[in-house]
Amino acid sequence: MFPELIDTRPLRRGVDDALGWVVTNWGSAFEAAARPLLLLLNAIEALLLATPWWLIIILLTGIAWFATRRWTLPATVLVSLLFLGVMELWKDAMSTTALMLAATLTAIVVSVPVGVWMSRSTRVRGVFTPVLDLMQTLPSFVYLIPTVMIFGPGKIPALIATIIYAAPPLVRLTDLGLRSVDPAVMEASRAFGTNPTQRLLGVQIPLALPTILAGINQTTMMALAMVVIASMIGAGGLGYQVLQGIGRLEVSRGLFAGLGIVVLAIVFDRITQAFGRQLQTRIGVSEVRA
Repeated sequence: MFPELIDTRPLRRGVDDALGWVVTNWGSAFEAAARPLLLLLNAIEALLLATPWWLIIILLTGIAWFATRRWTLPATVLVSLLFLGVMELWKDAMSTTALMLAATLTAIVVSVPVGVWMSRSTRVRGVFTPVLDLMQTLPSFVYLIPTVMIFGPGKIPALIATIIYAAPPLVRLTDLGLRSVDPAVMEASRAFGTNPTQRLLGVQIPLALPTILAGINQTTMMALAMVVIASMIGAGGLGYQVLQGIGRLEVSRGLFAGLGIVVLAIVFDRITQAFGRQLQTRIGVSEVRA
């Protein structure tokens, strides 16, 4: 046994008391600040549930065809979505998709500007890099505790935890993509008298877009990876079906819900990868650098 050099109980009590004080004095403010996230999630979920299943299948299959101009991916998307319907997982799949889309959209809004900021300043990158490392390596259950204490069980803490878990890859790949733009291209754009904003929007972001899209792909996959954990605090969806399968020892429920999550991952992963390859072809990039 490692010797007890100091008594850590006062420190633990201090952390717990500090969080309790935040919940008591700032809980309402945090709930008000997070309300737009809840409205976004509820709006996406309501839209998906109100849209006829056949229309969603047609739209996603059409997007897959537009991304590849081949029938392989559309056929895969069609079979995958039909599997969700046949196995009576459609409603839960739409709830899970809503959580994933809300988390991904929020992560894009936050992560891309942070990645741009990091690409322009070594000092900013030095500050954010350990924060991103912590966000990616800290077990998700650790930051579920304060979010549940502040917001209570429900969709808001599940969405916030998913955003925290899924956002770092997009920040890193946005930073990497912008910094990897050929210096000669940047010098040529300066020679034409462009200002920094024009260079960012007209040169850097278009050339870095395949890498940024790879970051969006990773963010989407990590958001889907959180659905089972998020279901433990009230997110619902396919993750809740997996959780029920564990609690009731129903292998079939957990297995088919887990396969439903895999199906969603395949659909969104293949579609975003296909659009990434399209962008690479258009701008003459042989592969996405990561």
